[in-house]
Amino acid sequence: MTVLPDDGLSLAAEFPDATHEQWQHLVEGVLRKAGKDVSGTAAEDALSTALEDGMRSRPLYTARDAAPDPGLPGFAPFVRGGRPEGNTAGGWDVRQRHTTAADGVVLADLENGVTSLWLVLGDAGIPVSSLGDALDGVYLDLAPVVLDAGAETEAAAHALLALYDERGVPKDVARGNLGADPLGHEARTGTSLPFAPAAELARRCAEQYPGLRALTVDALPYHEAGGSAAQELGAALATGVAYLRELTGAGLTVEQAAAQLEFRYAATADQFLTIAKLRAARRLWARVTEVSGASSAQTQHAVTSPVMMTRRDPWVNMLRTTVATLAAGVGGADSVTVLPFDHALGLPDAFARRIARNTSTILIEESHLARVIDPAGGSWYVERLTDELAHAGWDFFQRIERAGGQAAALRSGQLRDDLAATWEARTGKLAKRREPVTGVSEFPHLAEQPVVREPAPEPPSGGLPRVRRDEAFEALRARSDAHLAATGARPRIYLAALGPAAAHTARLTFASNLFQAGGIEPVTEGTFEESGATEACLCSSDAVYEEQAAEVAGRLKAAGAAHVFLAGRPGDHPGVDGHVFAGCDAVAVLSATLDRMGVS
Repeated sequence: MTVLPDDGLSLAAEFPDATHEQWQHLVEGVLRKAGKDVSGTAAEDALSTALEDGMRSRPLYTARDAAPDPGLPGFAPFVRGGRPEGNTAGGWDVRQRHTTAADGVVLADLENGVTSLWLVLGDAGIPVSSLGDALDGVYLDLAPVVLDAGAETEAAAHALLALYDERGVPKDVARGNLGADPLGHEARTGTSLPFAPAAELARRCAEQYPGLRALTVDALPYHEAGGSAAQELGAALATGVAYLRELTGAGLTVEQAAAQLEFRYAATADQFLTIAKLRAARRLWARVTEVSGASSAQTQHAVTSPVMMTRRDPWVNMLRTTVATLAAGVGGADSVTVLPFDHALGLPDAFARRIARNTSTILIEESHLARVIDPAGGSWYVERLTDELAHAGWDFFQRIERAGGQAAALRSGQLRDDLAATWEARTGKLAKRREPVTGVSEFPHLAEQPVVREPAPEPPSGGLPRVRRDEAFEALRARSDAHLAATGARPRIYLAALGPAAAHTARLTFASNLFQAGGIEPVTEGTFEESGATEACLCSSDAVYEEQAAEVAGRLKAAGAAHVFLAGRPGDHPGVDGHVFAGCDAVAVLSATLDRMGVS
């Protein structure tokens, strides 16, 4: 009988350790079969993925990729969380956003799992004069309230403080944020606000309301303008530094000033990037407060990204927001707002609000995600990505500071140009479907019934633009919808499947997917004459094309096809007018096709 050692870790002791070089050698063999003759680090690089901000995601991370020590949870540099206990004492704060208080939606959310309120006030939401009505029945000593009132922040803040007094809420019990964010308002509207009212609110909170913050550092305007994760971090950091300077200049200590700030970030369906972004943000802010003579953990509010929300097949948004919420929780966000799946369509209905709040509830109560402090900590990939993103964010922050600070970068147009350049590059990937959008550019469903919602209040505008991943394909689909309404039919294309199923199935599926993304209905049954189409696309293997493409293209032209595509890489086939293939500019191809079809 063999007795195992007490450590229990020697079961594989007789097997030699695999080396990094051995793994690379295996990768070389696989790539060689795919026609790529590369070796060593070049083989590994061939499997890496380019990210924004000059970063790359590699296929393998080991102890050789160690990052700087992230410290312990609750201690500087706060990479692993702002509190030693993390979110284990009940999970993160489930904060729901409201632009209307009609039909008891505020109370309904609080009664069903929401733990704090984010109220949009003013022209873009609830009238400031109706704040009391919106909070009717709300126990203000239990439910934190976060305001978002833009130019009406001062009036909204005074209205909330007056409500606390009227309802007998002790000053040391009040919780939430008054939402002053002059630079965020300027980013949204292009209109500057004086800082003095925000400083006075901060002074009042510091002296009388220990549980209230006065200012929000909202990074969503930069994310919604197309910025990368590093640009979002850099802009938020520059805004936070500007507010520290203003508040300390108004007489607050660095500790008091830092305690008045809450940072708001976007959480996307890129889960690892979101995890790393929140961890990197705490590290960067810890560095700022350290050189300012204090040590302060950043308070974070994560919001599922509006940029990733789609108007077509909006049900898929539930999956996107679930992944984003998971990432926000793992990344250590203090508060999380899940935007309802129909957010891009107007005011959410009761079902959408329920799904939104239950997303956090399931992750906290059923998946037990909050029971572990910093679940991603120790992962070589996450730690390395956190470090790289922190450096990229710091570089962008320094670029803003060299421009004179956040206000100057906004007013000079530098920040707008930087964000626009990033979005332009990303738009190219979206157009080529290198960044697929499920339900929109991939697996679209032309026959789906539109989801209709009551219009939401118009958000503030006049400053940085708001972009969406689906916008180019949405414009194409809107053209198709208008054509359907006017003629009773969608524009059609005939897909000619050549050869046996084994030869044509893959490219037939690809072509059908691509044309539907532009609102063009594919027809695969019957003849071209019976299809009602004006254009056609050949679908098969390269070998079948060599034998049949020219002949079939000629017959289609004779039958009236004005344009014949071939699904696959460009090749010399008489009668073929264009090609569709993986990596082609789908938006350009589809737009030109609709133009030829007379679909305006």
